[in-house]
Amino acid sequence: MLNQFNSVDARMMALAIQLAKRGQYTTTPNPNVGCVLVNSQGNIVGQGWHQKAGTPHAEVHALKEAGSWAKGATAYVTLEPCSHFGRTPPCANALIEAGVSRVVAAMVDPNPLVAGSGLAKLTQAGISTAHGLMQTQAESLNRGFIKRMRTGRPWVTVKLAASLDGKTALANGQSKWITGPMARQDVQRHRARSCAILSGSGTVLADNPALNVRYAELGLDETVLTEANLIQPRKVILDGRNQLTPDLTCLQSTSPTLLINSRPNPLPFFANVTQYQAPAVNNQLDLHAVFNYLGSQQINNLWVEAGGKLAGALLQSKLIDELILYQAPKLMGSKGQDLFDIAPLTSMQQAYSLSWSDVRQIGTDLKLTATIAYE
Repeated sequence: MLNQFNSVDARMMALAIQLAKRGQYTTTPNPNVGCVLVNSQGNIVGQGWHQKAGTPHAEVHALKEAGSWAKGATAYVTLEPCSHFGRTPPCANALIEAGVSRVVAAMVDPNPLVAGSGLAKLTQAGISTAHGLMQTQAESLNRGFIKRMRTGRPWVTVKLAASLDGKTALANGQSKWITGPMARQDVQRHRARSCAILSGSGTVLADNPALNVRYAELGLDETVLTEANLIQPRKVILDGRNQLTPDLTCLQSTSPTLLINSRPNPLPFFANVTQYQAPAVNNQLDLHAVFNYLGSQQINNLWVEAGGKLAGALLQSKLIDELILYQAPKLMGSKGQDLFDIAPLTSMQQAYSLSWSDVRQIGTDLKLTATIAYE
């Protein structure tokens, strides 16, 4: 029951959520988690956030800061404390050993290895527990992790850049630059928050992109993005016809790259490049099988930068969770390339319906964010 929480609870959970956000560039494939410890007088005695997979969780950082002051304190955690041994010991055990008296979790962990068992362990140890406070805000921090735990697939965001008349490139293929520098910086931040960046061989051959994150351009807090924590998202390239060659820019970096095809590409690639053969349907890669595989590779948030053909295929396969369109104040004419290459529709009832979740101006451009309501 939400009425079991008071204004102090709400304020401390809001702080825990802000702390969790500090890990959004560095924790993949783990969720973002924040923790605040408060004593019986209402004073904060410890706080922390999960900083990187394989390192201590948020609760451990908060307990270390609190020391003996943790005894009798209330712990506010954005995600249910874990109860299993992974790369680090269970956080539920650490809270029990520290002697906290109450644990408030924003949400239950959707991971089947936890899924309520962390709270149950705390309750069995005589600690008061509750969950559901600011659950919506907490879920928005980890929508990719939550989706992967529940469906086995990543959260898929397709990024598009277009002119006011909806063109992504001129008829001759030129597209640099439709949007301004601030929009491009914003794209870098989205890339940095993603586990992987996906593109198609057509876009890679046409633009020869690096598909990486230029961290120096993000303008972010250097105390969070330390050299030890920087992570380059995995590159995923769909190449059903084995058109890619080792000389392409995106294949020559040291960050992990995954080529997805239907038969192995025999060319010699760098050691960081691996291949996965996906099943084909009607001579096209089975996108559902591809996304299931990406989920099995612990990819939570998938950022897609692709041309109209792949974007259209993803739309028609109902695999897109979110669209982000950067719309520039330019007109490129009727012969330009379209956002989506999809089969012709014959009635308005067939049109894809979107739900706006955010509209804002980024520099000279508009950033439109929407989710898709599939029938």
